[in-house]
Amino acid sequence: MDDCIFCRIVEGKLPAKKVYEDELTVAFWDAHPASPTHILIVPRKHIPTLNDVADGDPILSHMAGVAKTIARKQGVADFGYRFFINVNRGGGQVVFHLHAHLVSGNDLGSVFLKMAVVAAVLWRKLVGAFKRPG
Repeated sequence: MDDCIFCRIVEGKLPAKKVYEDELTVAFWDAHPASPTHILIVPRKHIPTLNDVADGDPILSHMAGVAKTIARKQGVADFGYRFFINVNRGGGQVVFHLHAHLVSGNDLGSVFLKMAVVAAVLWRKLVGAFKRPG
């Protein structure tokens, strides 16, 4: 697909800071990283979204294996990382070529725990404000 930025990267028509390549995938640093480690794992074959992956297609399993390999090479496997796929606009997908994100470098567990505690406190205050006396 000529208008797909990831197809152009896979074909070598656009530059990218690649960290991994094999017969099925290419992985490269995200141009707009959300964390110190933010790598995209892209199938060579153009597949628009996760919804378009055929049943029985081994690409997702392969991408997960690539993520584990990259995480080890980047030194984040033991520290921890996230591996996720956004699906369609409502799910946060911006480029419509299937890709997985490998993200690490922030203590995301602590961030989510703090957010949960704040949400719980705010919820209790909100519920308390609407309780009827007596």
